[in-house]
Amino acid sequence: MNNETTALISLKEAMKRVDHKLQALEAQFKELDCTKDSLTQRFEEHSKALASQAAQDELWRAVLATKFTSMELNILYSYIIEVLICLHTCVLEKLPDLVQGLPTLASVLRRKVKNQRIRVVWESVLEQCGLQEGDITALCTFFIAHGNKAEYYGTKVRQMYIRDVACLITNMVENQALQDSLLRAVQVIEKGKAVRAPEEQKSCLKELIPSVRN
Repeated sequence: MNNETTALISLKEAMKRVDHKLQALEAQFKELDCTKDSLTQRFEEHSKALASQAAQDELWRAVLATKFTSMELNILYSYIIEVLICLHTCVLEKLPDLVQGLPTLASVLRRKVKNQRIRVVWESVLEQCGLQEGDITALCTFFIAHGNKAEYYGTKVRQMYIRDVACLITNMVENQALQDSLLRAVQVIEKGKAVRAPEEQKSCLKELIPSVRN
């Protein structure tokens, strides 16, 4: 074996070693890329969660900080009650076979997360009423915060106390998200989206509140 042959063999072996190292480095880079993508995704999810929590905290502060009179609180609470009942009723009308399994709006909200059929109907009802998920969050937050001290006022009583509830909301509620959601809730009722027979409405309301004023 001459020197040229030996040198050629040595060169080939060196190139193989280089190839192996390059392959190892490539594998490491792929692993690093996967790790980077995973960390980026987790960071983005964490950021979204923090932003969502911050928005929810701000919403709660706005709901609790706004100082309504008893009459104003009862009027807004009444609109919210009627909208929530309307949404629940509309969902049940589209899912008659699930009436027994969806006794409350809370059950709809809970089950739509994993049940695509309920979720599709829910989204359809929201779109039909001109509402968004953020509106429901705001309305439910208001309901939870004030439900134990508010009283339901029927349409006639509301009209006796105040003629322009939209003006009340605009002047009293500073948080834009809460203001928009309350205005949309009022719009749903005023436009007749939640029209239903008086006795049927009263029956549903009695499940939520101890007494109903017409």
